[in-house]
Amino acid sequence: MTNRLAQCQSLYLYKHAENPIDWWPWCDEALETAKAQDKPIFLSIGYSSCHWCTVMEGEAFSNRAIAEYMNGNFLPIKVDREERPDIDSIYMQALQMMTGQGGWPLNVFLTPDDLIPFYGGTYFPVEPRYGRPGFLELLQAIRRYYDREKQKLQAFKEEILSHMQQAAVLSPKQDIPEDLLWRGFQSNLNVLSRRDYGPSFPMMPYAQLVLQSTRFNLQSQSDPKEAIAQRGTDLVLGGIYDHVGGGFHRYTVDPTWTVPHFEKMLYDNGQILEFLANLWSSGTREPAFKRAVAGTVDWLTREMTAPEGYFYAAQDADSFTTPDDAEPEEGAFYVWSTADLQQHLTPDELKALKTQFHITPEGNFEGQIVLQRRHLGKLDDTVESALTKLFQLRYGTPPDGMETFPPARNNQEAKTQTWPGRIPPVTDTKTIVAWNSLMISGLARAAVVFEETKYLDIATKAANFILENQWIDGRFHRLNYQGQASVLAQSEDYAFFIKALLDLHQAQIPDNAADNPWLDLAIRVHEEFDRFVWSEDKGGYYNTANDAGDDLIVRERSYMDNATPSANGVAIASLVRLALLTENLSYLDRALNALQAFASIMERAPSACPTLFSALDWYRHPTLVRTTTTQIPELIRQYFPTCMYQQETDLPTGSVGLVCAGLSCKEPATTLEQLLEQIRTLQTHRN
Repeated sequence: MTNRLAQCQSLYLYKHAENPIDWWPWCDEALETAKAQDKPIFLSIGYSSCHWCTVMEGEAFSNRAIAEYMNGNFLPIKVDREERPDIDSIYMQALQMMTGQGGWPLNVFLTPDDLIPFYGGTYFPVEPRYGRPGFLELLQAIRRYYDREKQKLQAFKEEILSHMQQAAVLSPKQDIPEDLLWRGFQSNLNVLSRRDYGPSFPMMPYAQLVLQSTRFNLQSQSDPKEAIAQRGTDLVLGGIYDHVGGGFHRYTVDPTWTVPHFEKMLYDNGQILEFLANLWSSGTREPAFKRAVAGTVDWLTREMTAPEGYFYAAQDADSFTTPDDAEPEEGAFYVWSTADLQQHLTPDELKALKTQFHITPEGNFEGQIVLQRRHLGKLDDTVESALTKLFQLRYGTPPDGMETFPPARNNQEAKTQTWPGRIPPVTDTKTIVAWNSLMISGLARAAVVFEETKYLDIATKAANFILENQWIDGRFHRLNYQGQASVLAQSEDYAFFIKALLDLHQAQIPDNAADNPWLDLAIRVHEEFDRFVWSEDKGGYYNTANDAGDDLIVRERSYMDNATPSANGVAIASLVRLALLTENLSYLDRALNALQAFASIMERAPSACPTLFSALDWYRHPTLVRTTTTQIPELIRQYFPTCMYQQETDLPTGSVGLVCAGLSCKEPATTLEQLLEQIRTLQTHRN
């Protein structure tokens, strides 16, 4: 017997289709039913590769006693945060206000008449443990509170709604302080340099900003160059990177970058590709960086790319060890036993592997081994041979004999399909425009820096899929399920895709401008972005379009960075880039308006919004280089983070290029060396 979620395309929602809980998707009918029946809404938000979401689905949401009480006393609604990040953002903020912390699964209780949250948490066990109440007792207590404490409930609702509305309304500042950018660099450098005792996350928005700051001589206790080199080193040596199959896991559960939480997310991998390419182009030419980039692209094309060219969203952390398993095990696809290594590697290979990787008989993850490199440098042929054998043990085929590895789209496919090697984790095969865009940007930058045309071809095919499939009746859409576009685009979809189009434009500047459509396409998408999402009265971009989101209790403008950069930070940088390439100063006016809208939060909480500071850097140091296509490849491979390039055929006689900052240009450069020096001067000028 299935519930309504059996009709949903979302893998996360579909995973709950056989729960005894009478789940609804978020829709008008569900909200109206809750109101008519005066039932509090139990809103549960998660995503398909979320480990604790999977745990709760198999525990509390499969418990019949809990389901019986839930169905009789609440209206349960399931939301995939990857489908509706706007809903997730609102109620995550509410949870953090109520409890001081957040995470997924995000479980909140709403009043049915106005959708205001009045209680919330993350993982709830069936029985009391981890200092948390049992879920059934909690449900009973919340229903009693809803029925008997109307005055307290009303007072709490007014308080939480007031806080949420205040958080959504920022006071603009007309004058942006001169030293704000330098304060932002310093604050975010402190975040990236911090060595905590908890989990280790990539934190790419922070890393990208600190990398931008390295071109300045900052007076700081921490060295930004050391900080970003260390971040790159941790990523490519640590267990967060899959040294056998390529691709980066979500994060590690420890401060030593050893044991990952094993899901792989498209958005992480796209950002890490761009960061490693930029780190390489800034002068840190470490072979391990290049190997990780190549391995990640191999994983992307093998396991995460549809035949049509778009990229899948994520791979689960858990997988089955045998078809008879009742539940999947975390990391089973990725870890190695001592017996695996001894049986499948030669003594010389095992010895070489132990020289390069931390390998002990007791292992580092529940008696198993997560591979973590000891040091940087190029791996020798013996170690690469050992890793190739482990690849074949995992996948059943050597890497040079496998172009694609078909996804297991759900647990049933994973358990019933015949796999030549291990049973793989489930892959969420939906298309998310924002995440595809992050990967397109990463591939475009890596293609330029490492001179790999294959990377650009992959990025181009994905961008063309979006352009050809994600508009319905003239409107941009966020998702695609097996060829069917769904859900109106949100601000991050617009912002990240416009950036991706501009990145493709820069990566592909040919002699004939007609062969490079990306700038014109970026302009067209930006016109729609402005028309539907720009805030005329407040400045900046709302999370949702002005003709959508009537069921949201507040209308937010994203400015905080999380695992992905803030939509407004990315959008403001693109406005400056568009102004440079088109000489249309209205883009620059809009960029300033948006920066003024967020300047107060940038002053108050600089470490919450590194991407806004990246945008401020673009606004303060905009550089345009007009030169020939002969010079552009040499220039663009270098790291000039707020610089755009434009093909120019009508240069002054004897010159090789013009370097311009805003509305003024340097004297025509007559040599490549002079051109480079002019760029460096503008890029490092403190203004």
